[in-house]
Amino acid sequence: MNWRTIFGLNVLPDFARGVHPPEHKSRTRDLPIETLTEPEVVTIPLLQHAGAAAECVAQPRQQVTAGELVGRRSASGISANVHASIAGVVQAVTAVPLPNGRRSLAVPIRRLAPGEDSNAVAPVADRLFGGVWAESDIAVARPLDILHAVADAGIVGMGGAAFPTDLKLRTTPERPIETLLVNGCECEPFLTADDRLMREYPAAVVTGARLAQKACGARQIVLAVENNKPEAAAALLAASGQFAGFRITVVSTKYPMGGERQLIPAVFRREVPTSGLPLDLGIAVINVATAAAIAGAVLRGQAMTHRIVTVTGGGVRSPKNLLVPIGTSFQTVIEGCGGVVTDARRVLAGGPMMGFTVTDLTAPVTKGTGGITVLSAAEIDSAEQTACIRCGRCLDTCPLGLAPTRIAHAVKFGDLALAQQNHLAACCECGCCAYECPARIPLVQYIRAGKVELAQSASE
Repeated sequence: MNWRTIFGLNVLPDFARGVHPPEHKSRTRDLPIETLTEPEVVTIPLLQHAGAAAECVAQPRQQVTAGELVGRRSASGISANVHASIAGVVQAVTAVPLPNGRRSLAVPIRRLAPGEDSNAVAPVADRLFGGVWAESDIAVARPLDILHAVADAGIVGMGGAAFPTDLKLRTTPERPIETLLVNGCECEPFLTADDRLMREYPAAVVTGARLAQKACGARQIVLAVENNKPEAAAALLAASGQFAGFRITVVSTKYPMGGERQLIPAVFRREVPTSGLPLDLGIAVINVATAAAIAGAVLRGQAMTHRIVTVTGGGVRSPKNLLVPIGTSFQTVIEGCGGVVTDARRVLAGGPMMGFTVTDLTAPVTKGTGGITVLSAAEIDSAEQTACIRCGRCLDTCPLGLAPTRIAHAVKFGDLALAQQNHLAACCECGCCAYECPARIPLVQYIRAGKVELAQSASE
């Protein structure tokens, strides 16, 4: 369903190009957030963010509490702290597969105490997001203290990129931030974790956004929500209505509206340069879940130990929105939703457009895992790949105006220079090109492989 206006707010038109895939959000849209029972073991990857892996500071047989530091951000540049998500005893450091297909050293922690009842009132959720957020605490929070708290808590972007948030919010006199754009679009099909967060804990989102605004010095906050989430828009309006310089904006539902390079043109009618950043326009972008995590870190001293994960798809018995301890295996999370049905065929980290196929279910939930989608046989496109027919649909639909087939073919035939000339690095891997491709060419996989090759050649 689409709305031209929501609660008196005009719905802004969308960006150029893009696609309208089936939403498939009805399975979990109206399911409240539950808390997953604490697993027997969590495995905390030291690399679950953009940049360098954290440095392990925990020792085998060491007893740790939930929220205790187990990996300190690397001094080599971009990095983030990681923390224990449960109380327990540290096991020997091991290597684990990550949801994106990479591998990382990780800190296993075996639980000490019995886990929480998943059907009980969720004290973890209340501690992280619930209750009253004191205006006096927000008023006295100083920008530098906010940045330090965010860094100490290990907060990274929870919309997918996992870039350390304190670094994103740091500004220079040469490039000040005028506007903080809070992204509540959640355009990926199947996923509803951000929608439920905005509906159930809007005060945490608003509070975190205001703290982020203080940290970066922005003049105003704009929080954008797609018009397929009217309940979220209403909750946020109620939570933010009294604050000056805080605007809720409703945008048209379109994929990939959640990408910052698509959301900014939709909201501000300004384009981010191909080789530039939103900061070049005086805009900083954070996700609503990141905002809520900032509130918990600054005002309650909560490290980033949990995240909300939508577990959905026709291949899982009981779809849910779950608050999951980071480091919990995909297998454990899926079992917490009743396991898979007989015709389950594929598990994705994320949704079907940008998600990664997960072949090893021991992979742990990380800070960047917003969803686990289990597809049934009926939900998988079984059409075979054929030769490119030069139809141009990928060019017509690419929201960044790139030429996906040129990039993919250059990578396929080992011409990285040509791929770079066609803006390989600029591709946001949204999957619109592959979605529209009648030849079913795995364009995004080629582009991702090209980026990996490019990174490897740069490090040599």
